[in-house]
Amino acid sequence: MINITLPDNTVRQYNKGTSALEIAKSISEGLARNVLAAKVNEEIWDACRPINEDAHLRLYTWNDTEGKAAMWHSSAHLMAEAIELLYPGVKFGIGPDIENGFYYDIDFMDYSISSDDFKKIEDKMLELASQKQGFTRKDISKTEALNYFRSKGDEYKLELIDGLEDGTISLYQTGEFIDLCRGPHIPDTSFIKAIKLLNTAGAYWRGDEKRKQLTRIYGITFQKQKDLTEYLVLLEEAKKRDHRKLGKELELFTFSAKVGMGLPIWLPKGAALRERLENFLKKIQKNAGYEQVICPHIGNVELYKTSGHFQKYGKDSFQPISTPVEGEQFFLKPMNCPHHCEIYNFKPRSYKDLPVRIAEFGTVYRYEQSGELHGLTRVRGFTQDDAHIFCRPDQLKEEFINVIDIVLYIFKTLDFKNFTAQISLRDKNNAEKYIGSDENWEKAENAIIEATQEKGLTTTIEYGEAAFYGPKLDFMVKDAIGRKWQLGTIQVDYNLPERFELEYTGNDNQKHRPVMIHRAPFGSMERFVAVLIEHTAGKFPLWLTPEQFIILPISEKYSEYAKKVLNLLKNYELRGSIDDRNEKTGKKIRDAELQRIPYMIIVGEKEENENSVSVRKQGDGDLGSFTAESFAKMINDEISSLIE
Repeated sequence: MINITLPDNTVRQYNKGTSALEIAKSISEGLARNVLAAKVNEEIWDACRPINEDAHLRLYTWNDTEGKAAMWHSSAHLMAEAIELLYPGVKFGIGPDIENGFYYDIDFMDYSISSDDFKKIEDKMLELASQKQGFTRKDISKTEALNYFRSKGDEYKLELIDGLEDGTISLYQTGEFIDLCRGPHIPDTSFIKAIKLLNTAGAYWRGDEKRKQLTRIYGITFQKQKDLTEYLVLLEEAKKRDHRKLGKELELFTFSAKVGMGLPIWLPKGAALRERLENFLKKIQKNAGYEQVICPHIGNVELYKTSGHFQKYGKDSFQPISTPVEGEQFFLKPMNCPHHCEIYNFKPRSYKDLPVRIAEFGTVYRYEQSGELHGLTRVRGFTQDDAHIFCRPDQLKEEFINVIDIVLYIFKTLDFKNFTAQISLRDKNNAEKYIGSDENWEKAENAIIEATQEKGLTTTIEYGEAAFYGPKLDFMVKDAIGRKWQLGTIQVDYNLPERFELEYTGNDNQKHRPVMIHRAPFGSMERFVAVLIEHTAGKFPLWLTPEQFIILPISEKYSEYAKKVLNLLKNYELRGSIDDRNEKTGKKIRDAELQRIPYMIIVGEKEENENSVSVRKQGDGDLGSFTAESFAKMINDEISSLIE
């Protein structure tokens, strides 16, 4: 017999070899019908896999992230099975689940594939799913695995196996399809009832631009057709909100092949929007005791060797810049923190000087592969709203909580209401990924956990998601249509102060190491603006929007009066312009709506005679007649209510 401990800490006894699914049936037939996967002693397993020793058990359904992941990973196998039947001889790379759905990288050899073929593949997948095929696991030796895929001539799987240790390799069989896979999978294919293949993309094998480009097919599945229908409606809404589309329409930013891939160019309206965001945060930071600094865009390679960034990320950086001096090399700055450590080291520090809080909107550069670039969310040059706090250990929790308060204020002002705080800790089973002592890691991790508890934040814990030098708190925000984004991060770091030999003189007259907090509430200006565009569908808060109003004279003869109104409103520090095109007023209103301009001011004979303006608000229609002064007061009162 084995002892199974359930989440409520009750212990039940079962025969050795009992599966999680059988345990679920012993609890409730209804529960068993919904189980997709299980966690056995902190490892995600197939629900049908036998348990042979005492274990803590948690069952996962569609309502759990882990349940969806098992469903979508199984769907990738189902798609591969269908494709192998329809296109014999194709070869398969990798096929993981992703946040929404799954993909598989496939070498289609001489076959031609496009979205026109999706219906045929979907139909075959549904046919196979209805057969209630199980996912059979087989643990095999490395030699057996190599022999099997060598017999199939599948060089992709052979390369993957080369990187695996003997004793850790397993195959899964679904119908006639056999794949190299560690699992987990759902009990059988009958759970998959609604299927949609979404798009194709090119994907270099192992992410290497020098290797063959495979065809990546993305898809998603659900247990109910209703859920798929709702998801597709959400996708259509997401397309309308795509920041790349709106950024172009609203003239916020652009890219140029001549300038370089992944290097955004901010147009006047976008630059002004970004400047307002920066000024908003600078004011918060000034009130919170931060001082602004400016660092160069490059740094000596020795700087990044000291910090550990060179060893960790050197191969993902741009190539070093060599100077005429033999052996002297510089890197485009991939991080701001090493520079800020040197600012701290500029002069001796006393315990009375701490905390030292320095902030910089610092532009950094990282070589993202071309296939991974995506609008403003994945670029090669971006500006972080970076700040670093150097404090005494006894100040750490208070400083961490103060940063949380800044993040919460920003989210409130910009109407990000739905978020969770992810506590990202190290993977204790993979210590070589991290630098620093266990003692310092435990102190840093405990400080984050205590701070979030004190603030009453809704949190989740993710092991293995910490930075290489310390744990962090990441804010996971849901936007207006329910998509999740990582915005804002706070990190505790005992390690860089060690590597840079940072010191302060304590009240005992001895030298001590400060603790370092890394902090970026926006994350990066580029990514934050992209998320803000999609969250608001381009209808920015009034204080932030590039144009708060547009004046629409109903004919050319009222242009002078329009200019008079414009100048008066600018005296109230409002932003706007005149649309003096020779077009009908109705078209001007429609165009202003498309440009997401909040207020339209219509002027004609009546308005000029009465020294007034007629105001129309986007989404609300006509508001009536105002004097220019009363309209300006209304706008400024609205802005004041948005930024308390």
